[in-house]
Formats: sequence, structure tokens, C-alpha cells
Amino acid sequence: MSNLRIFAVNQKKISSLHYFNNMCSSKIRASLKRLKLHVLLGRNYSSLPGLIGNDIKSLHSIINPPIAKIRNIGIMAHIDAGKTTTTERILYYSGYTRSLGDVDDGDTVTDFMAQERERGITIQSAAVTFDWKGYRINLIDTPGHVDFTLEVERCLRVLDGAVAVFDASAGVEAQTLTVWRQADKHKVPRICFLNKMDKIGASFNYAVESIREKLKAKPLLLQLPVGEGRAFKGVVDVVRTEKLLWNPNSDDGKDFERKPLLEMSDPKLLKEATEARNALIEQVADLDDEFADLVLGEFSENFDLLPAEKLQTAIHRVTLAQTAVPVLCGSALKNKGVQPLLDAITMYLPSPEERNYEFLQWYKGDLCALAFKVLHDKQRGPLVFMRIYSGMLKPQTAIHNINGNCTERVSRLLLPFADQHIEIPLLTAGNIALTVGLKHTATGDTIVSSRSSALAASRRAKREGEKKQKENSEAERLLLAGVEIPEPVFFCTIEPPSMAKQPDLDHALKCLQREDPSLKVKLDPDSGQNTAFCEILK
Repeated sequence: MSNLRIFAVNQKKISSLHYFNNMCSSKIRASLKRLKLHVLLGRNYSSLPGLIGNDIKSLHSIINPPIAKIRNIGIMAHIDAGKTTTTERILYYSGYTRSLGDVDDGDTVTDFMAQERERGITIQSAAVTFDWKGYRINLIDTPGHVDFTLEVERCLRVLDGAVAVFDASAGVEAQTLTVWRQADKHKVPRICFLNKMDKIGASFNYAVESIREKLKAKPLLLQLPVGEGRAFKGVVDVVRTEKLLWNPNSDDGKDFERKPLLEMSDPKLLKEATEARNALIEQVADLDDEFADLVLGEFSENFDLLPAEKLQTAIHRVTLAQTAVPVLCGSALKNKGVQPLLDAITMYLPSPEERNYEFLQWYKGDLCALAFKVLHDKQRGPLVFMRIYSGMLKPQTAIHNINGNCTERVSRLLLPFADQHIEIPLLTAGNIALTVGLKHTATGDTIVSSRSSALAASRRAKREGEKKQKENSEAERLLLAGVEIPEPVFFCTIEPPSMAKQPDLDHALKCLQREDPSLKVKLDPDSGQNTAFCEILK
């Protein structure tokens, strides 16, 4: 229902109801046409993702990595903080695109809709799958506009970690608070990336203080900037007491050097880094008892002797416990600081097996998955995004939808790469996949291998509930939590150009409701017109 939302934002000042309804109908028709035709604009690929050649990596290289090597993360932020640009750099440095896309040029990977490229904003969340130093990362780029907050909500539901991007000149903004609360609700560990350090007015200290004051979070400074604004040229790695400087003559930011800080060459920077490292060690020791015992025992006399690996392991535990948030900085547009961010994602954010999901004990390794998004494709029909929590999913196998109490067949299984997809033979627990062939599954549905599997899990859940004297019903314990849909605050009337088109309109609205759970449609008994409600401007 993306076009409806865009339309609401653009038309909210129109006073004429007649003109409003006419325009609304035209926008709805445009949205309906989108179901039949997805406009794929040109992108600076030299080849499709997944094809080997000239350093373009193949997703077929590691179809099912060990679950400890999987990271399911989201990029979340206020609008215009640089989420999509950061995602674009991540894909480039990990070797999955050949050129750097730009939001202003309309050639980014994750903003592939015509409306997104026209407006330069992210409207719907887009998933990409890539590898980084032996890790499989499933990344979802989410919208930053308040009107599309449901997209963030249903994605955070299935993620194990998140990267919160901040404009270093603005710090915490309005929508930052919203997405932060959403992450808190779903208990998603996160790290912070202070973007746009090259921007005039950028202030590292101000941004960190806003995180501390407005988000009530404890920032762990893992990096310090080398310069701010136009003078920004690199970062200091506080954990390892090193500086990372990017070559000013490099066009794509791949060329940077890592040097240890020395008293002779960088006395001021070394002093700042040492003080920051000592403060970081003390912070982590206050939050992690195991690390505190290590620091107070073996390294109490000299923190400089503490190995970086020990500190990184402790930061990982603190991040997972959500008692503090690591903070990094850089400039995605100027290609600085993105590679260390990727390292931090694999190092500090949790793998699927590190998240505590109580319901997994009831399935005993059998298939358990959550459908969290539905898209309609011209060739393939409905595409259902699934997060697999346990078991394995294969093409040409039957699955059981607990919510709909129906059995369907998965015809094909795909790895998502924005609007390009790669067919795979199977996918194991911890991964995110696209399924083709499901005709009734909608957002928030729980998927298992069979009805008998659901009944067996139900019996286990019932026994566990009796032991703990829980009063929840079997169904409530068995179903995975879906997405909370806000109440609609915008409505318009919709009618076809002729009665002959009424069946097409009804079918399209049914598809749109399945794709966007915030959209509600009902028939007005007085006028005979369809009225559409959605959660725009909630």
C-alpha cells in the first residue's frame, strides 16, 4: 500500500473533498497497476548478483553456513540519516555490487521501486543477503519516515540485531526514538553508527550525549573520529589503539590503512585513545561480572596489557544483554568507516542461536518459521518472506499454516537480493528466505512442517505450561507473536471506472490487504463504495 501512503503525505493539505476523492481513486489505480507490473529501473550492475567474475561474489558459495556464522540484522534510523547509503556501501565492500549507488541518482540496490527513486526515500523494507569474512549476513534496510513505521515493526520482529544510524550533526531525532522503542519492545540488541561525520556541524560528542540523554542508553565508545566536518579523514579504533585513515585519492573507499598509535607520531591522539580505552574497560567491567573478575585480577595494574580479544568478547556479552550499545562513526557517503562497521556487526551482534526463543523447545528441531512479509510479483505471484527459527525448508514440500489451519506447498525457495532473487535447494534454521507458491499465508502466520507437528508442539507447550502454572491457552503459546497493527487514521473511497472492472478491483484490494496488514477495506452500505483505511500518519 506504499502508493496510498505517499499519496496521503502529498495530499494532506487539499481541502476539496471532491478533488481529494478523484485524486485518491487515480492513485489507487496506479497502485493496482503495480500488482501487474513492477518497474525495474537500470542499476549499475555489470552482472546480476550471484554471478562470479571480477570480484563479484556468489551467494551460492555458502548456501547454509553454520548458525553461529549467521547475522540477521536491520538498518534503522530517522529519515535521511543515511541508511540506504550505508547499505549500498556495505554491499559494495562485501563484493556483491560493482559500483557505488547513490540515492540522489536513483540507482541504489534496496530502493528499487520507481516511487522510492523518484522521491529519494525508502518506502518499503528490502532484504539483501551477502557474506563478509566467512559470515552470512541477512540485512533488511527499513524506512525512516514515520508513515511507514509498520515496515520497521514487522522486520524487527524477526531480526536478531540492528544497526541504528544517526546523523552526527543532529543526533537523536524524532523517528529515532520511535524505532528505538520498537527495538526495545522486541528486545533486539543493537549497535550505533554515527554517520555523516564529514558534514558541516557534525559533532561526535553531541551525538553521543544525545544517545545517552534521549535514549537513556549507555554508549560504549569503540571509535573516536579523526577530525570532524570537512576535516574528517578516519577513525581511531579504541579497542586496539589504532588509527584507520582512508586514502583521500581513493574514489571508492576501499583503500585505507590501519596503523598503531605511537607516542612519537601521534602523542595527542594516543592520549585520547588511551583514556577512552581505560574508560571503556571500566564501563564494561561495571556491566559484566566475568570481565570484572578478569580486569581486577590479572590486569588491575595496567589496562594496556589487556588483550583486545578479551575486551571484544565482553562487549559482545554486554551488547547481547542490552545493558549498553557500542558506538562507531564514519561517513557512508564519503566511503569512510563502513568496513569497521561490518566487522562490528559480525563481532558484537548475536547469532540466531544466541537469542533465547522459548518456543523452540516445543518443536524439537522440527520446522518452525514466521511469515513476516508478503509481496506480489508479476511472474512468480505472491512472495512470502520467512524467518526460519528451527528445522529446514525445502522446495516442493508441504507446510502447515497454524493461523489459517491450512496446508500449502512451497514450490520454490529463494535468497533475497532486493528485487533480484537466487533460487536455492534448501535453507536451514537461522536464515531468512523467500518462498513461492503459498496462496493463503499472510503476514504474522506461523509455519510448521505438518499438522501433526503442530499438535505435538502443542502437547509439549501444554505440559510445560502446567509445570509452570501458566494460564495462557495452547494456541497462544504455540503461535509465534505476529505484528501489532496500529489503528487506521486515514481513509478514502475507491471505485472502479466501470462495473466490468469491479472483480479486478476486488481481487487487487484483496492482494493489497495481504501485502499490507495495515490496510482495511469495507463496503459502505449507503454509497455502495469500497472504503480503504490504513495507518498513515499514525
